[in-house]
Amino acid sequence: MQLGFYFDQTRCVGCYTCCVACKDWHDIQAGSAHWIRVNELEEGRFPNVSVSYLMSACYHCEDPPCMKDCPVEAINKRETDGVVVVDRDVCLGESACGACKDACPYGAPQFGGGKDDRMQKCDLCLERWEEGRKPICVGACPTRALDVGPMDKLKEKYGLTIQAKGFTFARQARPSIIFKKKNP
Repeated sequence: MQLGFYFDQTRCVGCYTCCVACKDWHDIQAGSAHWIRVNELEEGRFPNVSVSYLMSACYHCEDPPCMKDCPVEAINKRETDGVVVVDRDVCLGESACGACKDACPYGAPQFGGGKDDRMQKCDLCLERWEEGRKPICVGACPTRALDVGPMDKLKEKYGLTIQAKGFTFARQARPSIIFKKKNP
């Protein structure tokens, strides 16, 4: 089984509730690491302008480049659910290494800076998942633009679209995300 994300670009209004909920749930200090981000994509020329949003987090790739490039094997992919996890006790940190950050095409590896510059990232709220609950970002989204689950179930429910505005599918990494793309 491979867990992954579904993101509905037609529903996201760029409210950042997912980001705030994530930081709050994981007790991440303001201004430091961002396990989930919302990117704003502006298009067009006046008077025909539009804006779209793209949720960006660790997409728990089927073949994670961050894991391959970690020299101390601090990053692993769980066999049970495909979630990519980091052992922060083993990680050398951004100042000493940062290879995972350079390898990831999606900017998922985050570093808190200061004394604790070891890698951190979305873990799909594993503690919630193991209790039978969805990640905090999914539950917090007021427009229901996010979902998480086994990729085969998400594909059955939502179809298989691997492209969206502002997103490039990295074929070698094979990110575990599907979209409902916003059309112009």
